[in-house]
Order: sequence, then C-alpha cells, then structure tokens
Amino acid sequence: MTVTAAQGILLADRQGDVTRLTLNRPGRGNALSAELVTALAAAVDACYLDGTRLLAIEGAGEHFCTGFDLGDLDSESDDSLLARFVRVELLLQSVHDAPFATVALVQGRAMGAGADLVAACEQRWIAQGSSFAFPGAAFGLVLGSARLARLVGTARAREWIAAGRAVRADDALAAGLASRMIPAEERAAALAGLAERARRLDAPTQAAIQAATLGGQAAVVAAGAAQLSELVRSAARPGLRARIAAYREASRR
Repeated sequence: MTVTAAQGILLADRQGDVTRLTLNRPGRGNALSAELVTALAAAVDACYLDGTRLLAIEGAGEHFCTGFDLGDLDSESDDSLLARFVRVELLLQSVHDAPFATVALVQGRAMGAGADLVAACEQRWIAQGSSFAFPGAAFGLVLGSARLARLVGTARAREWIAAGRAVRADDALAAGLASRMIPAEERAAALAGLAERARRLDAPTQAAIQAATLGGQAAVVAAGAAQLSELVRSAARPGLRARIAAYREASRR
C-alpha cells in the first residue's frame, strides 16, 4: 500500500512490516521545510504503533537531503527558527530510539540536518559519490553532535563540524558514518535481507537492546535531554536569524 502524505512532500510506502519514507522535494534538494519535518515526525510516530519492523528513509531525485530549508528566512524570527530546530531534534531522537530497525538510503548530498538524520539511523547505506557536511556550527547551532561523535569518534566529529567541509563517501565509510556502500541495483536485495534480520526481534526486545547498548534506559533519556538542552542553548542565543542569513550569504559567494 502506498500512501502520499502532506501534499506529496513525503511519500510513505508500507509493504507488510517494512515502511519506506521518501523525502519528496527534489527541486529543493529535499530540504527540511517545517511541513516536511511535521509529516516525517508523524510518519515515524506511526511506525511505533503499526507493527513496522524496518523503516527505510530515502530522498527523491539527486540528493538525500540538503538540510534545513532556509528558503523563506525573511518570514522567520529567532523564536520561530528555534521552534523548528527543536522539532528537528525531537524527530532525530524518535528515529534514533526507535524499537525497530532503521536504515538511511543515501545518494548525493546529505547536509546539515539531513546528515544528522542519516546519523540517527541504525544502518546508513550510501551510493558511490555521496557526500556529507555539517555546517550548522557556522551559525552557532549545535545539532546532532553527540550522535555523530558516537559513530566516528569525538576528535573526528569535532573536526568535521568545525571545518564544515564535504565528507566524501569513502571517508564516511572508513570513519563509520556510513555502514555500507551499496549500488542502486543491489539495494532491494539488501533491504530484504535487513528486513528478515529485523523480524528476528520483537519491538520490546529491540527497544531493550537499543537501551542496553547505549548504557540503559536512564542513559537514553538523559542523552536525549542533554542533546535537546545543547540545541536550545545554542539556538536561543539572540541573533539566530541574522547568523543564518550571514551564513547563507557567505555560502553564495
């Protein structure tokens, strides 16, 4: 069964206990508008209740996701931007803590919040030529840093965040940000195998393993609270909109 959500900006396809969500704003590089984040969060929440055992997230067109949509910045305020970033972080936590298997299927660019969405997934499969970038620190934002550090190590995470440069596919794979490099023609078979593995564990067992490998349920809750707090502190500094506008202008040069 295929369901189109939020006027087509998110496509949801459920086949048995496998759900595939496709970010469907290819003309905008699948950038995360407020509407797309709302639709994606609702779809992930639905997976908690509908028996999904594997959730795959992908992007339509050339890129996976080019990050937070800055296209309508003139209509935003510091406060509205803060609210939007909080919703992104809550979405990332929902994906990361899911009691089912999750996989990001990456092609092209995964930038900013889009790269953070990849890092929130249990499996992170990339196509040759993919790249990642974490530019948020350029406008003072702390988003997803702890999840990235758990995957690639503290020193490398700090380096990538501070530099804001593109991380190429081979480097992402070697560092652990990407878990596999899979050609497009092999993706369907690989997904079938991942779904079969995911079915070995019921939701309570998957959730318990997730918590145990992160230090226990209390640690999971504390980590989520800490990451949300870090985000809010960074985004609540006066001048967020001006900092983003300056970053956007510098990126155009």
